[in-house]
Amino acid sequence: MRLYAQTPARRSRQVFADLVAVVVITAVVKFALAVHDAILLLAEPGRKAQSAGDSLASGLGDAGHAASKVPLVGDSLSKPLQSAAEAGNGLSDAGQSLQDTVGHVATLTALALIAFPVALVLLLWLPARLRWVRRSATTRRLLDAPGGADLLALRALTGPQRALAAVPVPPGGLADAWRRGDQHVIADLSKVTLRQSGLRA
Repeated sequence: MRLYAQTPARRSRQVFADLVAVVVITAVVKFALAVHDAILLLAEPGRKAQSAGDSLASGLGDAGHAASKVPLVGDSLSKPLQSAAEAGNGLSDAGQSLQDTVGHVATLTALALIAFPVALVLLLWLPARLRWVRRSATTRRLLDAPGGADLLALRALTGPQRALAAVPVPPGGLADAWRRGDQHVIADLSKVTLRQSGLRA
């Protein structure tokens, strides 16, 4: 299986198209990752809220535990402190929730920014490349098969006439020479078909 044409002009176009596809896909992925990182910056308030909530809950929890040891009024002192510690936990949970939400948004946005452009590039580029690979393999198999040169010559005769301009025309014309089985004409015509496919004899 051949991935690139043997003729310089077609091979150059194929290499250029492949490079463009790779560059576009790479640029899209880098842009999507940059957007992902930018969105994640929005989670900073959530991180600060979680840190503050954890510190508050820990400090008030320790204070409530220490207050509960005060004789007679320990329980009365510790209850408000424990309630405040629970509020600190609530603040910490809210901060974590904000971080999770921002993370999900960043991931989904990056995936969307990657998926649509990459799918478009692949739809425009990949089918044409695969068609050429399949067509060149078929043409090469035809050439190697018995009578394959005749079929390629016939394809040249039924194709665009301007492609036949470089073929020497024998007396009676190309079609008549092909019918007679003129090997020189058949070889010249098969080369035309091969050249159109980007292949060499």
